[in-house]
Amino acid sequence: MNHPTIHKDSAAWIMFVWISFIISIAMGVYGIYRAPVDGWVRGYLAIAFLFAIGSAFSLAKTLRDNSEADKMINRVVDARTEQILSEYELRRAAA
Repeated sequence: MNHPTIHKDSAAWIMFVWISFIISIAMGVYGIYRAPVDGWVRGYLAIAFLFAIGSAFSLAKTLRDNSEADKMINRVVDARTEQILSEYELRRAAA
């Protein structure tokens, strides 16, 4: 049975993702701060911005969890298939 290897991102990619995240947050906060609007509009934009960040984290976690669940189901199916094949081969060899 051939199990997929565990994929680990490189340190450069992880650094790139964190830097991109920090820059996007900083630019969003700066844009809200410098917007030529009243305070209540800034507040609304800030809440919407925070909600978008939280939704992005929730979406990423959900996609990751579904991907990991699919991997686990495939491993169980593969193990069961291998068990059935080995039992078949044992019966065939015994006959």
